[in-house]
Amino acid sequence: MTDVAQGSGMKKQKESGCTQKTISLRSPLGTIQVSGCENGVHTIQILMDVAPAERSSEAPLSCVVNDSPAEVSPELQRCVEWLQAYFIEPRTTGSLPLPGFHHPALQGDAFASRVLQVLLRDVKFGETVSYKRLAEMAGNPRAARAVGGAMRRNPVPLLIPCHRVISSSGQSGPYMSGRGNHLKQWLLTHERQRGEG
Repeated sequence: MTDVAQGSGMKKQKESGCTQKTISLRSPLGTIQVSGCENGVHTIQILMDVAPAERSSEAPLSCVVNDSPAEVSPELQRCVEWLQAYFIEPRTTGSLPLPGFHHPALQGDAFASRVLQVLLRDVKFGETVSYKRLAEMAGNPRAARAVGGAMRRNPVPLLIPCHRVISSSGQSGPYMSGRGNHLKQWLLTHERQRGEG
């Protein structure tokens, strides 16, 4: 399922002391860059280099590797396979193992970390949850604003599905600090349409 091209994608991560490698994928959302090390995925960045008009539901869905370092850790490879499945056969992602995560925001017992863990564990493909409800699920019913902050700082969107968090009114709410609202709509529609049948 992986179409790997050779490239250099290494950079030092000072705070963790690990060497990150970056894989670039071409997807219906545009270019996605996945960075990680032997210990797990650090970040997923959606570069938004595809116009919303080109993101048609009739267009063939694919997710192919654009550029990759010569050697890829098992965790990065697992992330690539998960992302490819998400765009091509999204209902299968629930049976795929997730890669490990190696980002400080996902470690420890801080409320934001707990929110992201609850979202990952409890809000399944095709479901949505309000900011308020997610705050309740994470143990602090009055922390809906803090949930919004955790969504903005989510280092691994798509894997931790912050696009599934919506306002209590049913509106989709902001994505990528408002710059990616069209992506959030696309993702929610993708899950609704691909989850049927």
